[in-house]
Amino acid sequence: MASSTVSCETRRVRRQLPSSPWLFAAPGLLVAGAFILYPFVSTLVNSFTDRRTLVPGGFVGLANFRELLHDDMFWIGLRNSTLYVLGVVPALVLLPLLLAMLVRKTIPGITFFRSAFYTPVVASIVVVGLIWVWLLDERGLVNSVLETIGVGRIGFLSDQWLILLSAMAVTVWKGLGYYMIIYLAALANVPRELHEAAAVDGAGALRRFVTVTMPAVRSTMVLVAALASVAAFKVFSEVYLMAGPDGGPAGEDTTLVMLVQRTGTGLTGRVGYASAISVVVFVVTLVLMLLVLRADRKEES
Repeated sequence: MASSTVSCETRRVRRQLPSSPWLFAAPGLLVAGAFILYPFVSTLVNSFTDRRTLVPGGFVGLANFRELLHDDMFWIGLRNSTLYVLGVVPALVLLPLLLAMLVRKTIPGITFFRSAFYTPVVASIVVVGLIWVWLLDERGLVNSVLETIGVGRIGFLSDQWLILLSAMAVTVWKGLGYYMIIYLAALANVPRELHEAAAVDGAGALRRFVTVTMPAVRSTMVLVAALASVAAFKVFSEVYLMAGPDGGPAGEDTTLVMLVQRTGTGLTGRVGYASAISVVVFVVTLVLMLLVLRADRKEES
């Protein structure tokens, strides 16, 4: 009798629930469609038009992409974005791993250091950028110290390459804590017996790191490389704050995303041309992801 009552109650509840699972997924799908799918499709369509901010524009085919091939600023932006990836990604793959190995030790006060290393991650990039601009300014703290010790003042914010290097340093400093947390989760799954066995065999700290730790967290290193590559290629805030809206001297520090912002905004912004640059950014980041994943599969085989 009891089982019959439960069965009837179950059928009643099922009749009250939505008949299609898509109804449960609808809110998430609507959000994804409004904020991800629609902007992507809109950008793709606009890249084939001559649309401006206040003018709808007409279809121009591949004209925007052909113009990119002859645009010096586009090649400067592509060069700077590529250099940014090459300079930032190796540091963000290796340094957070070393930092995670350091802070995973159980010593008094280690929780404070973990929190301190993670603080830049939650800080606003605008605030972080302004602090670094103040530190690296011609009359800032860093140059004052360098002048005191006899090195002299260095134009961190006036030299083309030093601006780019300074922005890279900000990106690495701000991202260390984020990737450190990812590595801490991966290191927690590495059996301690492997390190103990390697130590018994006479392996030193460096050899244990190369032969035990790195192979054990290799998949996590691939994930970090992929995330850091995409983020580095799409860099905007750090370079914008360091170099200014014009991209430094003669615009030589402009990145692709800065070029999109500069070209597609304003009352006379070339939305179609900026969309074409955005499509190139998307394709390049996709290729970077595929290259990282292919290298991972090749290493596994």
